[in-house]
Amino acid sequence: MMNEKYIPLYRKYRPQRLEQIVGQEHIKKALKNAIEMNRISHAYLFTGPRGTGKTSTARIFAKSLNCKEGPTINPCGVCENCVDITNSVPMDVIEIDAASNRKVEDAQNILEKVMYAPVNSRYKIYIIDEVHMLSNTAFNALLKTLEEPPKNVIFILATTEVHKVLDTIKSRCQRFDFRRITTDDIVKHLRYISNEEKINITDDALFTIAKNSAGGMRDSIALLDQLSILDGENAISTDDINNLLGRISFDKLNSLATAITNSNPQEAIEILEKIYNSGNEPTQILTNLLDYFKNLLIVKNCKPETVFELTQLNEAQVQELKKLCEQLETHQITFLIDKTASYIKEVKTTNNPRLWLEVGVIDLSNLTENTTLLELQNRITKLEGGNISVAPQQYKTPPTPVSTIHKIKEQLEENISKQSSTPQRPVETQVQSEEKISKPVEEPQAVEHQTNSDSEDFSPVPMSKPAASNDIAVLWGQLLNNIKSAPTRALLKQWANPIKIEAEEVVLTIKNELLLNQFVSGNKKTILTEAVNLLFNQADSNIIIRLPQAGDEVVKPSSAPQPKPRQLTPEPPKNTAPAVTEEEITEAKEEIKVQKPKSSVAASNSDQVNMIIDLFDGKIIN
Repeated sequence: MMNEKYIPLYRKYRPQRLEQIVGQEHIKKALKNAIEMNRISHAYLFTGPRGTGKTSTARIFAKSLNCKEGPTINPCGVCENCVDITNSVPMDVIEIDAASNRKVEDAQNILEKVMYAPVNSRYKIYIIDEVHMLSNTAFNALLKTLEEPPKNVIFILATTEVHKVLDTIKSRCQRFDFRRITTDDIVKHLRYISNEEKINITDDALFTIAKNSAGGMRDSIALLDQLSILDGENAISTDDINNLLGRISFDKLNSLATAITNSNPQEAIEILEKIYNSGNEPTQILTNLLDYFKNLLIVKNCKPETVFELTQLNEAQVQELKKLCEQLETHQITFLIDKTASYIKEVKTTNNPRLWLEVGVIDLSNLTENTTLLELQNRITKLEGGNISVAPQQYKTPPTPVSTIHKIKEQLEENISKQSSTPQRPVETQVQSEEKISKPVEEPQAVEHQTNSDSEDFSPVPMSKPAASNDIAVLWGQLLNNIKSAPTRALLKQWANPIKIEAEEVVLTIKNELLLNQFVSGNKKTILTEAVNLLFNQADSNIIIRLPQAGDEVVKPSSAPQPKPRQLTPEPPKNTAPAVTEEEITEAKEEIKVQKPKSSVAASNSDQVNMIIDLFDGKIIN
């Protein structure tokens, strides 16, 4: 007994007749009709996932055609041809693995033998497995023979990746698509094998095997064969399968997911530590957690009969998922699935997977808090109601002196309108500010009337006005102030010199040729163009940048005068305007939070010092 060679179960229970093939009813019917009607094609293409019966069907079909009693749909299995095919030693049925015979020389070797007539059989049959591995040259060598093969020669091509097969090959074959075998069919066949082999295993364990095989019968039988060595007094259970496959039990996953959905990172990280110390890898933990969330989503949105079919969970496990679903909404579950999938990618590519595992679990534990639709609707309602206060933006340069209360209000309106994109919010903030300013004024009705008219005629003020000065030094200073990038502004101060600054054309010289190229064709050109557009309040400004030439005058930037804010309403007559006291002006300045200007000492510094100050937002300390 010990000397007998052990035969794996997937080979021992390989089907030998068409009716023994599990599933694939459409293919079995088509091949039976072809045999009975004697309409045998010269080339067949079997395609489908692994373990679905492609090669087994090809062998059975060859046996049916070459049986001494055939062609028949019920080969005898005892004649010389049937026995040779069963033992994989036939002379007239040649099996070729295209993965190891993919060269054009191998194809030519086949073509040389195709011309010979079959020795003992009715047909010479070539079964080429994984045919997509053949090179294009090998395919082209077989092309003519596949189209018009010699009499009594049949090609059966099998592949799992039919999209890699040349279209010219596919068009010359009868194509049969093998489908994934259903879980129920796999479980029934596994139960039959278990009874035959006297393997003590539970139905839940068989369902777990079938679900893990992804519709492939060979993988299912191989896993059952592996589990059969665990057979003992107790039946093989789902826990045994999880331990063998390295899968995490449902109870552990349920505890971890519950801590995550309850936004309890401390508990989640403690459970994760136990799971990790049990020998589970980070990728495996997150993959199992992703499968758990998928089942949770199915339970949340599908009918009970569909749930059991898709999840393959028992009734007690489904009830646990239903309890958890009551605390979550569908968009929260899908968000958890999306984030878990992203962390799986991170764990697979990082050199420190445990770090990303822990970061991912803590992050997931903080995602579901306050994200229900009701909470989101409440937030939107608060935003639409205008209850969110807006902090006024500070001035980078001091405002011009004001002489009337109306100009103070106009500056407040300009400041608030720049920081908000919606008209509702700045108008509300404007009203609050005006009420505060108007308290010491003796005529509150006039101020209220002014507020109403301002809110009706309010429109956003442009960020920059066309420069009023024709002094190129002043314009150069304004242009530099419009540069958003501090390093770019510092480089222009040190290396650039303005030759002409007008709305129609701006000409600058840069004495560093490398820097010149960056402003001509690099990303700094966009920054400079935006600054010129802002200076002249226009689009598509014409800018010329060149090297210095003889006769170019050197210009130093000068501080630009502060433009006056645009009047939103006509200024009231001087004899009717209320007098403004020093106390009111101080209060208005505090309201708009005027920022103190930079020291004028910078004008006396060198270009290098000013560049360093601009780059690091620094200042000179005496």
